[in-house]
Amino acid sequence: MSRLMIALMLGAGVAVAAPAVAQMTSPMAPHASMTMPMTKDGHAMAKKHAGMQYRIDKEACASLGGNTRDICMTEAKGNEKIALADADAAYANTPKARQTARTVHAQAAHDVAVEKCDDLAGNAKDVCVKEADALLVKGKADAKVDRVAADANHDAAVKNSEVRKEANADKRDADFNVAIEKCDALAGAAKDACVGTAKAQYGKS
Repeated sequence: MSRLMIALMLGAGVAVAAPAVAQMTSPMAPHASMTMPMTKDGHAMAKKHAGMQYRIDKEACASLGGNTRDICMTEAKGNEKIALADADAAYANTPKARQTARTVHAQAAHDVAVEKCDDLAGNAKDVCVKEADALLVKGKADAKVDRVAADANHDAAVKNSEVRKEANADKRDADFNVAIEKCDALAGAAKDACVGTAKAQYGKS
């Protein structure tokens, strides 16, 4: 993401974490940026700015020639895809969306690296392409591992919450039984009042 795009987003009140700014400046970043959760309006604005920035970057490439121009265009396209993916990830705010964004980062970096390999020839070019392919595979693998870990942490948190809820319910029932037992020492209206108070206190009907 360019300084212009970042400034526009900040000026419009779109939250962007500091690490995100550093990593979104180039498709060669090894990992997708971690953006703050984004509102619907912020998401739409970020996507609009991504398109604007791509047009600016594309025009800047027009004055170049040969493979330098090809690299420039690949970077421009990659940066747009990264900006869009990061916006989607921030808006969805899910492990799956963040995995997708990280994969887009890896793919953009791969595409630029491969384009740069065109400046080489023979075995040197072949090695260059293979290295780019290897980095893409590693990037996708890391993104998947992190997503699975995040899902596991989420599932564990949900399970822990459910167990805690069940435990609290069991404790409340036990305390209610004690209160009702104490009411048995009373009779008549006093007992009825005691039972009514216990039910109200522990949420029983």
